[in-house]
Amino acid sequence: MLPAPDAITSLLPALLRPTAATEALVLIACLLLAWGVVRLLRGREPKPGSIWFGERVVDGVLFPVIALALAWGARQALAAAGVPIAVFKLALPILVSLLVIRLGVRVLRVAFPQSQFVRVLERTLSWLVWLWLALWLTGALPAVLAELEDVHWKVGGAKVTLRSIIEGTITAGLVLVLVLWVSAAIEARLLKGAGHGNLSLRKIAANAVRALLLFVGLLLALSAAGIDLTALSVLGGAVGVGLGFGLQKLASNYVSGFVILAERSLRIGDMVKVDGFEGRITDIATRYTVIRALNGRESIVPNELLITQRVENSSLADSKVLLNTVVQVAYGTDLDTLIPRLESAVREVPRVVADPGPAVQLSQFAADGLELTVQFWIADPENGQASARSAVNLQLLRTLNQLGVEIPFPQRVLHTRETAAARDAAAAR
Repeated sequence: MLPAPDAITSLLPALLRPTAATEALVLIACLLLAWGVVRLLRGREPKPGSIWFGERVVDGVLFPVIALALAWGARQALAAAGVPIAVFKLALPILVSLLVIRLGVRVLRVAFPQSQFVRVLERTLSWLVWLWLALWLTGALPAVLAELEDVHWKVGGAKVTLRSIIEGTITAGLVLVLVLWVSAAIEARLLKGAGHGNLSLRKIAANAVRALLLFVGLLLALSAAGIDLTALSVLGGAVGVGLGFGLQKLASNYVSGFVILAERSLRIGDMVKVDGFEGRITDIATRYTVIRALNGRESIVPNELLITQRVENSSLADSKVLLNTVVQVAYGTDLDTLIPRLESAVREVPRVVADPGPAVQLSQFAADGLELTVQFWIADPENGQASARSAVNLQLLRTLNQLGVEIPFPQRVLHTRETAAARDAAAAR
């Protein structure tokens, strides 16, 4: 029931009674007890991605829920004991407003963690909730609703008021927030404990569940806003035409994302090379795939590109990668003795796998010496290939120095031609 216009003026004398101090102490006790319960349930470690707990104890949904439940129970107990209620008349609406704000903010942050628009939406939601609370407490809300009801117009044969639009929008927003909350909880449960092998399957299941819940939530939100769902059938043809022309690329990327996850030709954690960019797949979304290079740069690749173009996957069937390096030794070196020693030395490098083992081949008779190509395999290309090649080169250099094998370097002989004028000048001296 909405308060009368003189609710605040009648409430002020009640706040000055001695019993108001008792209510305040009980309310503080309820808040402290709610904080302690949430702190006990959360544990010592914070849970940044949790909707219930939040980053801290008081910024999640669970704190206002428990505080509201305790405050309501305390109000009922005080009223049953004959204590006049004043403080709790203000505290309960404030806690309800806090619950609505916390619920909307936490769900939006979890559902869209990287979106800047969410920050603006959070502030807008907070201002709207506190404005509603102020109007409710001052008793001005009925007058405002009556004014909104007077603003109306006709859409076809139906009468639409500004109040119905605002109430329908708020109801639709609440429905979508609840749907996002459920989808985020299901996605977190599906991806929890996923290994490298089944992460892609869980990802496609999470994306499919989110898309289905958002679709159902959109239908419920439109129905709650008073929109006849049968009218959507008229727009079906227009939406199909829009998808066929303007949204063709977008729809193709979404379909390609589900195809990639279903076929498992590309998985999260694979080392791939796409359009000259090489790196590890860190995320496969419904529209794009994120590839992170070893130097920290990230490439956002549309999923359609991964379907229509050639993609080099270094870890599809096997994560082992073949690397090679080149070294020259002087002519006259006993290669029959040297090659087994070099292979044994390379095998001692920690990142070089034993099967298949390293191999050294005489690849070229170069101008300055015999060119040897050293081939070796590593099983962790995501840790960098340059560091593995550097470790092998250092091991080769140490081995050649221990064996006293000469590493040739380019040498040039310069011949100078003495002219007749120079000979005459030298003879005249």
